[in-house]
Amino acid sequence: MFKDRDKEAKFWEKNYKETQKHDKPIHVKFSKNLSETLNIRLDPETLTHVRNQAKRKGLGPTQLIRMWIMEKIGTKVSLQQ
Repeated sequence: MFKDRDKEAKFWEKNYKETQKHDKPIHVKFSKNLSETLNIRLDPETLTHVRNQAKRKGLGPTQLIRMWIMEKIGTKVSLQQ
C-alpha cells in the first residue's frame, strides 16, 4: 500500500516497463486520503481519448491525468493513481 506519492512513484518507475511487457495489470492497493480531490469536467470526446490512452498504458484515466499534471508542474512523479 502506498503511503505517499514518492513511494508510489518509485514503485511505478521500477515496475512500469515490466507491466507493459506482460500486458497485464499489476494489482496495487492505495492508501485512502492520499490527497484531496479535484473534480474537472471534460467533454465526452476528450474523456474517451484520455481513457483510450490510459488503457494502452495499463493505467486508469485518473492515474494518467495525475501523471500529466505532475509532469507539467515539474514534480518528480512518473505514474500515480
